[in-house]
Order: sequence, then C-alpha cells, then structure tokens
Amino acid sequence: MLAIVACMATLYVLIMGNLLFVSGRTPGVNYQYNLVPLETIKSLLFEKNRYHTEAWVKNLFGNIILFIPLGIWIPWLFRRYRKILPFTGVVVLLLFAVEVIQLITRVGSFDVDDIILNTMGAWIGYIGFAFFIFSQRRTRN
Repeated sequence: MLAIVACMATLYVLIMGNLLFVSGRTPGVNYQYNLVPLETIKSLLFEKNRYHTEAWVKNLFGNIILFIPLGIWIPWLFRRYRKILPFTGVVVLLLFAVEVIQLITRVGSFDVDDIILNTMGAWIGYIGFAFFIFSQRRTRN
C-alpha cells in the first residue's frame, strides 16, 4: 500500500510542478507580487465583481483544492509529520519555496495569500487523513 501511495504522491508532484511552473507559464516582464497577508483574499471575497468568474474560482478555490492531496501524502509517507505543528511547518516551508521559485523565475507570482490558501487545502487533506487513521484504529479495536 505504501508503494502505491508513494507512486500517487510522485504523480501528484509531477502534475503540480507542471501546473505551477510549466503549463501556460512564461516569465513575465511586469512581475506582480503580494507580501501583505489577506490582501488578495479580501479582494477576491469583497470585490468579486472585479474578477471573471473563472479567475475568481481558480484563485480562491483552486488554491485550496489543489493542495488537499498534500495533506494526505505528507503524513502518510512521513510519520514525523503526523502531528499538526510539524506538518504545518513543513507545508508552509514547501509552499514558501514554491513561491520563492516563482519569484526568482518570474513564472506565476509570489503571493503570501497563495501560501495561506494552499495551507488551508493541505489542512483539509490532513483532517481527512486523520479521520481515516482514526477510523482504521477504531475498526481494529
């Protein structure tokens, strides 16, 4: 089972790498970034009419949904990240690294709110994983 999970996690990493750095991405000349927490999120929530529906959904929900699997793969593959604080720490560091790579390569954009939304998605996956583990332990007893 662990080998299957590892293969699925590898496939997930490859797909995400393509989405984040390759597919439809070209280095921008006029690079934008956001270092103010909740600035983009507030704009998406309270100024919804400024955005096309597709862009609004992708930015708000896509950043959450795409990272739910991260919350499953990390604690499943690495026991030391099965507690919430170490898990959150490694997720935030990983997401920060992705944003910095986007900043350096000018592919995508550095946005601290992406880290917040992506972390929320990972937490949702983590909660799902925790419920799965809890239910497995209950059925064994």
